[in-house]
Amino acid sequence: MFTGIVEETGKVLAFEPGPKAWALSIRARAALQDMTLGDSIAVNGCCLTAIKFDATSLHFDVLEESRRLTNFSTLRPGALVNLERSLRFGGKVGGHFVTGHIDALGTIEIFEPRGNDHYLRVRVPAAITRYIVHKGSIAIDGISLTIAEVSDTSFAVWLIPHTLDVTNLREKKAGDLVNLEFDLLGKHVEKLLLLRTN
Repeated sequence: MFTGIVEETGKVLAFEPGPKAWALSIRARAALQDMTLGDSIAVNGCCLTAIKFDATSLHFDVLEESRRLTNFSTLRPGALVNLERSLRFGGKVGGHFVTGHIDALGTIEIFEPRGNDHYLRVRVPAAITRYIVHKGSIAIDGISLTIAEVSDTSFAVWLIPHTLDVTNLREKKAGDLVNLEFDLLGKHVEKLLLLRTN
């Protein structure tokens, strides 16, 4: 379980196919604090298990399914990725509850400064807009954000300068893919209502 509050941006060192899985290596600092083997780390919002680490880097096995369903397919050495350690009991919940299970990929339509803030509009498959609620929460590449606008095919959020400073969004542009995780409560409510009506 995560909160969508990114602790740092790590830098991809390597992402290569291996005999059993893709091998992802990331240079990190904050995410390495109190690290133990097998810890869960959200990488661009996707929950991964640390299989190895040293003083400066984290290493993960990534399944082909995870690579296919996330923006990991576009990762290259040098790319910035958002990192968050899993929530610990007694820790702060500054964002919202995020599981690290990516629901869909979105495509950035508009990303531009408007005054001191930045406006980000993301196109999504029409079938999933039912999970997007005005003023609700969404995780974009693992960042907990509040939805400001909703249409039939997209949604928009506003970003403060701090969010750009501490996340990988500062490298994004129109056409880039982003990982999306919708609010967990909405998905559970939908399932319960479907069971009830059936």
